[in-house]
Amino acid sequence: MPDRTYEFVQLDVFTQTPLMGNPLAVFSDARGLDDHEMQALAREMNLSETTFILPRDSSIEAREGKKVRIFTVAEELPFAGHPTLGTALHLYASESAPDSKESTEITLDLKAGKIPVRFTVNSENAGRNRVDGQVFGEMRQRDAEFGITLSREEVARVIGIAADEIPPEWPVQSVSTGLPFTIVPFRNQETLANLKFAYAQVEEFLKNSGAKFFYFLCPERHEGRLEARARMFFYGGEDPATGSAAGCAASWMVQHGIAKSDEQVVIRQGVETGRPSEIYVRATRDGQRVSNVRVGGYAVEVLRGRVTL
Repeated sequence: MPDRTYEFVQLDVFTQTPLMGNPLAVFSDARGLDDHEMQALAREMNLSETTFILPRDSSIEAREGKKVRIFTVAEELPFAGHPTLGTALHLYASESAPDSKESTEITLDLKAGKIPVRFTVNSENAGRNRVDGQVFGEMRQRDAEFGITLSREEVARVIGIAADEIPPEWPVQSVSTGLPFTIVPFRNQETLANLKFAYAQVEEFLKNSGAKFFYFLCPERHEGRLEARARMFFYGGEDPATGSAAGCAASWMVQHGIAKSDEQVVIRQGVETGRPSEIYVRATRDGQRVSNVRVGGYAVEVLRGRVTL
């Protein structure tokens, strides 16, 4: 069998600065790769996620969207935030320029369903031929599904902090906008920054929580503007930016009156890992329903390569 060559790009997502944010590998044409090979390539890339674009006939893509699969080093995911945004920004940069500078949209066809991503350019000819940090992308995630609330005392015990570091007025709750996370609010940023945590210590506990991961969140309002610091740990270590969790956090903040409906909030994550990220989130509340969950940010290309199998 002749050698097969697959090209990829590596992006830093949720940042405009190279070597910051959350890195992502994108294989631009994964046709011919089977499931085992995709998983092996994701292990080889050794990033939190790798995506594989599977081009289809243009008429199918116009109707169904761009087919994309997402893999961690250990498994395939139905949805993840920074891979969705980064892949969409790569597709936007790779396609011919639109006729106007108005926002355009690309839909990704993921295992979790269709996720539309809208783009706004900061300057003429931004984000063409390569992802250059000058195009803002905003994905619309699935409507929020709110799960069980957990005892703050029990959660504080398993993560190793005092119970009064979790504000009693804010529930510890499982939320999903495509991938479930348990939102754990913190009273102050210093406690969050100093948290010593390993995923293995709570893996068994999380199995019974309705979510796969914790998302630690400290929202604070300064001069009328709401911002939040966040951290997320998984089996691969600490994640610099978690777009899927950020959508859950936006939904949680709106549902519990911390953020106003449709108010844009900046979530700053990755500071403790030396890869600071900025995630822009907002959601709409109508009664008890939270919908129109939007997660946005920038990305920048840092390298290109090819793999020969």
